[in-house]
Amino acid sequence: MSIQRHGTTRRYSDSVVHAGTVYLVEVPANLDSDVAAQTDNVLTSVDRLLAQAGSDRSRLLMVTIYLADMADYEAMNVVWDAWVPAGHAPTRACVQARLSHEKYRVEVVLTAAVTQA
Repeated sequence: MSIQRHGTTRRYSDSVVHAGTVYLVEVPANLDSDVAAQTDNVLTSVDRLLAQAGSDRSRLLMVTIYLADMADYEAMNVVWDAWVPAGHAPTRACVQARLSHEKYRVEVVLTAAVTQA
């Protein structure tokens, strides 16, 4: 089976597709924003990356959300809950972690099924 990589650099790919599954990680680009704005920024980018890989948010399988501070949990969930299509919630974990950039408030790791032709 082939492996498709999108947005590949020496260090990472924006997404990787293998055996009907897309894998991706996304971080915010709006570093001076609060967690709600960063979450919106990340999920907008996730939509673009999923479409590029032949998937969409209704096909999410598993998501891990990393927060720099669990005090941001409720504000992040307001954006998340509005984004996830009703009836299509993936399995999900949300944990506090020291993120790789001091201004990141949120980071998302997910897998999703690719739309079958």
